[in-house]
Amino acid sequence: MDVGAHPPADAGRDRRDGATSGGGASPSLPARSALDVLAHVLAVWFGCGHVPKAPGLAGTLGAIPLYLIVRSRGPIVVAAVGVCITAIGIWASGRVARRLGTKDPQMICIDEVAGVFVTWIAAPRSLVGLVAGVVLFRLFDQFKPWPARLAERRLSGGTGIVLDDVFAGLWGAAVLLAATAVGIL
Repeated sequence: MDVGAHPPADAGRDRRDGATSGGGASPSLPARSALDVLAHVLAVWFGCGHVPKAPGLAGTLGAIPLYLIVRSRGPIVVAAVGVCITAIGIWASGRVARRLGTKDPQMICIDEVAGVFVTWIAAPRSLVGLVAGVVLFRLFDQFKPWPARLAERRLSGGTGIVLDDVFAGLWGAAVLLAATAVGIL
């Protein structure tokens, strides 16, 4: 999709309640500024969010190349990248959600990138660690144990969009740490 074009017709779909809220490809959207385009590209994680089925999974998988670049530098660097993605994600997803007029547009997937990076902080530097991190993060992102569900419901804008995934990522990291401690990983 051309980043200067309007989002697809289902972009106004809110993934929390399935309802549309006037967003979408409405011709009444204001012209995009350069910051709007940048926010969009980042929020959809360079196009992963435009995958028609399971854009959250696509965003999670789209985080793997960056993780492979930084993981050899250790968990502190993985954590630093996760913090940066979280901060950028709050700004970008909030800007895109406001522009589309929805609480949490399905195409935003930078939140999944931030969340899986939090899980990977605790992952062993192996294929098994990478895959276990993806699976555990996706599991906790779907079930949203406390405080993820609370963050999703009570926090607004980009903060609510991103922090529920960060909390899911913390649960994934906790399980990875436990699995490593008992010798499973």
